[in-house]
Amino acid sequence: MNRTAICKQLTEKINFLKVNNKIPAEGLPDVDLLYGTQPYPRTPVMYQPGIIFLFSGQKTGYLNNRVFRYDASEYLLLTVPLPFECETAATPETPLAGLRINIDMHQLQALLMDIGEDTRFQPAPLSSGINSATLTDEILCAAERLLDVMERPLDCRILGRQIVREILYQVLTGPCGGALLALVSRQTHFSLISRVLKRIEAQYTENLSVDQLAAEANMSVSAFHHNFKSITSTSPLQYLKTYRLHKARIMMLHDGVKVSTAAIRVGYESASQFSREFKRYFGVTPGEDVARMRMLPQGESGAQLAARP
Repeated sequence: MNRTAICKQLTEKINFLKVNNKIPAEGLPDVDLLYGTQPYPRTPVMYQPGIIFLFSGQKTGYLNNRVFRYDASEYLLLTVPLPFECETAATPETPLAGLRINIDMHQLQALLMDIGEDTRFQPAPLSSGINSATLTDEILCAAERLLDVMERPLDCRILGRQIVREILYQVLTGPCGGALLALVSRQTHFSLISRVLKRIEAQYTENLSVDQLAAEANMSVSAFHHNFKSITSTSPLQYLKTYRLHKARIMMLHDGVKVSTAAIRVGYESASQFSREFKRYFGVTPGEDVARMRMLPQGESGAQLAARP
């Protein structure tokens, strides 16, 4: 079977699993299935760390001057929570179909321990929080087996995690391996900035200063600014602001929280300032954004928000 036929088969399998609600939450909590039939214009999103494989459709990510296209030929790897803009190409005839694997740090560390000092494993260092690489036949084959076991709960629970490990190994030993290695290597600039991002994630409602965050990374303010921007392509304070806006957006859409309440919950003292900054960033007011997202078919709106691609 050729590559095009395999991708078509995987797309049909994902649709079947989604329609029949065979989502592997229990057996494979780190795996999400992606499926959508409508295009979506360029809009700000914030992706969480993970690996995204598409077998049909296309997404284009914009990060300052960098453009990432990922589809059935290239996958996307994000190693830090990252705000950027994303555009989705999908139709009922050519839907967006794929899967996302969240990076399990314990599994990654165990894999690196098994690789040990093998001299054949020499990934080039990568400092960016977002990278793309060719979707190889080996990954495609493993993805096919992963989707097959999802139909059977016991197979999913027993075999699924090993297949995910196999996919992680293929990514680790591929062109993006250096980014995964930097994620677990202590005292590298990447790991120190990653620690700061975890603090922002846990304390984004608080008054975090650049001095505090630089101290967390054990860097001077100037070095911190330089390393933070090389990984996230934005400044620390802009990142914090963006993170708050995305969190508020999720609260309003999924929890039905009012604009003023969401503003306070994410650390704004003024609802009007929050609304101004929300419109400047998303291009619409908070109320207009929620109304627009709720008009999307069920299951597709969540794909445009912070937690999911």
